Amino acid sequence: MVREKIVFHVDVNSAFLSWSALKRLREKPGSLDLRTVASAVGGDEEARHGVVLAKSTQAKKYGVTTGEPLLAAKRKCPALLVIRPDFAEYVEQSARLRKLLLQYTDRVVPFSIDEAWAEFEGFAEVAGQPQRFAERLREEIKKQLGFTVNIGVSVNRLLSKMAGDFKKPDLVHTLFPEEIPQKLWPLPVGKLLFAGHAAVEKCNSLGIYTIGDLARSDVGMLRAHMKKHGEMLWNFAWGRETDDTFALQEAYKGCGNSVTTPVDVTDMAYAKQILLSLCETVGIRLRADGRRAGGVSVGMRTSGFENSSRQMQLDSATDVTEEIYGTACSLLFKMWDGHKPLRLLSVTATRLTSEEYRQYTLFDNVDYEKLEKANRAMDEIRARFGEGSVMRASFLKSGVSPTSGGLNKEKRRVK
Repeated sequence: MVREKIVFHVDVNSAFLSWSALKRLREKPGSLDLRTVASAVGGDEEARHGVVLAKSTQAKKYGVTTGEPLLAAKRKCPALLVIRPDFAEYVEQSARLRKLLLQYTDRVVPFSIDEAWAEFEGFAEVAGQPQRFAERLREEIKKQLGFTVNIGVSVNRLLSKMAGDFKKPDLVHTLFPEEIPQKLWPLPVGKLLFAGHAAVEKCNSLGIYTIGDLARSDVGMLRAHMKKHGEMLWNFAWGRETDDTFALQEAYKGCGNSVTTPVDVTDMAYAKQILLSLCETVGIRLRADGRRAGGVSVGMRTSGFENSSRQMQLDSATDVTEEIYGTACSLLFKMWDGHKPLRLLSVTATRLTSEEYRQYTLFDNVDYEKLEKANRAMDEIRARFGEGSVMRASFLKSGVSPTSGGLNKEKRRVK
């Protein structure tokens, strides 16, 4: 079958671990290859960022999972070798992958630091049979860059991403529209892209357990119970996407950051300092993307691992750090009385929009234009001289980073 458009989804296998292993071998030839033993890349246990960011195939055999606390992982595998992440290296390796893909198409679209789509128009004239070409590309990446990838092949981003998530590692899978009933529909509904925990629970309560069940469901019923998200998932089950599918999902998810604190938070002043740090980073990201927040959400986790969150819709969309911070403080006041120590705080800008319209009230005497100019001036200074080159006076000697959240400065530079 001749297909005018082909999309490859290229996903690095255990990216952080593979890239750290390559760096160790490059710097110390003959040293232990982390990929051959039970190993993991993890955060700073002393600073309580102790979670598994990536694990080797050997570690997976012990039941180690990405995102679980390192202490839990070590209980499963006492001999687990844990190394610290090196995000500067990861950014460099991600750029190498994109550079290789650009040799074959100018349509390379990053999805994350270790995933990207490569899109081809008139594929038959360019490369011939897509699966054979994907196999050659997979081998070329392994030979030239030194790490393995999964490649999903289909006619759009959605299906190629789903295909790439089939059995790993170091494999090529196809998921063309005519293969959906055989390859996609038997899978649990939770395997569908963007089907989160809440969506899966709702589907299960409606008697929907597989992606095929979802595809055969009445879309009106799904819309009634899950609104637009239900209709979107129903279309995904049939392999359908729109041009703005992934842009809409980013807006749905929002723009947020969280931080696990090095010590328990027991007073409001310290909590507000952390919130300001998070809001600073969220504001930087919003302004860099030309987006504004129509709402703000704040989340917290106590030292007893109890999670809570609250959100608020804003009168006018904003990218002003001070405005986001004021809302975040208000939300935290409503759900935390200071009695239970906190170990994690998060701030998320939601209802993202590109509109610049602002609704003023009779009692609003804040000079938002002045704040916007000040925020952008600080952004420009940070862009030229680094994130630590300018900060608010309240961060001096506070022990709190003026821009918290995310992975780190190198990761935030990834485009």
